[in-house]
Parts: sequence; structure tokens; C-alpha cells
Amino acid sequence: MSVVIPTLNEAKTIGSCLDHLADQGVDEVIVADAGSPDGTADRASRAGARVVAAPKGRGVQQNRGALEASGDVLLFLHADCRLEGGAIAELQRFVARCPKVPGGCFRMRVDGPEWAFRAIDAAAHLRAGVLGVPYGDQGIFVPRWAFDRVGGFPELPLMEDVYLMLRLRRLGRIALLPKRIEVSARRWRNQGILGQSLRNWALTAGAAGGMSTETLARFYPVVR
Repeated sequence: MSVVIPTLNEAKTIGSCLDHLADQGVDEVIVADAGSPDGTADRASRAGARVVAAPKGRGVQQNRGALEASGDVLLFLHADCRLEGGAIAELQRFVARCPKVPGGCFRMRVDGPEWAFRAIDAAAHLRAGVLGVPYGDQGIFVPRWAFDRVGGFPELPLMEDVYLMLRLRRLGRIALLPKRIEVSARRWRNQGILGQSLRNWALTAGAAGGMSTETLARFYPVVR
């Protein structure tokens, strides 16, 4: 199994992320960095990750990391997300039992005590478990055979995770594993919980309905 982490100015988060993965015995970690000027790549390298350079854009970066990865299963993580203890072992057991499942994710928990975040968690579970469209911050995993069959991530300015999952679910049901992934609340705190949630849902609906990514990008602020 290989973990691929796309980064851009994540020096404050990448060390903790890699420490959590080391505690779970991950075979290989590849950080695909888009030229971060804040020292992200150096911190990742010192923490034991293999760092590869890639143009800016999560789709491009994750494809670059996947190209360098040697594992039969690819797990794509964001630098500000943390897997619950035992999550990697659970994933390994799952793919061994269900090798034909084309992909899946973990149960999301936003890192914050507000009741609104629990509602967001519940909505994410429904979106991933029922619709089969998890977001990238839910820890998307894809067997190599499925990733190659759909051509990897579409190299788009945004929503590359949604478009990948829309392709993968044509190959079979998307799995939602019981273990949790803790997601940083920074985007919701910066943009407003309600506003960010409504924006996410609207963008997903637009992507599923065939709206162009150029149009969607106008409503998607970059947060670092």
C-alpha cells in the first residue's frame, strides 16, 4: 500500500500527518509537493517521506505521486487530515477480502466541537455511503487496477476528487469503512460553516450535473 499526499504550503501540518502514518506502519508515503516556499518538502523528507515535485493542482500532484508509488492500493490523504488508530490495518483487511471493490473512504469527523460539524459529518457519511461520492478529505483509497482503468484523477482546477469517484462508481459500489478520519475545520472556520457547506453541496451537484469546472472554479475559494 502506498499513501500519496499532495501539498502546497503545508509545513505546519505535514510533520504531524507523517508521524500519524508512521505509527500505523504504512509501507510507503509519497509527498507530491507543488514547490511550496515554506519548507514543506524539506520537513516531509526529514520525516521519512519520499518527496516528488509536481505542478500545482491536486489532480496533477496526486497522479504524479501515484506514478511513483509501488503499492497495489493507493490511499490519497490531505496533509491536514488524521486517520484513527488502526485505520490502515482495517483498510488492508478490507482490500484483501474485497479485491473487486473499486474504491472507498473513511468516516469523516470535522475537528471541532460545534454541533454544526456533527451535521456535516452525518451528511458526509450519507454522501459517501449512499451516493458513492466522498471528498478527498475523507481519505480516498483506490486499488491500482481501478485507478489505472479510469485513467487516474482528471487534471482539473478543482473537484478532481468528485470526478474521480463518479468514474470509479461505474465500476462498482464505493466502500465506506468504519474507521474515522479527522478533518481540519480550517476551511469552514475561514469561510463560515453554513456558507462553506452550501458551497460544497452546490459544487458537487454542479459537477454531477455536468457543469464545467471553469464555471465551478469561480465559486471555490483557495484556503491555506
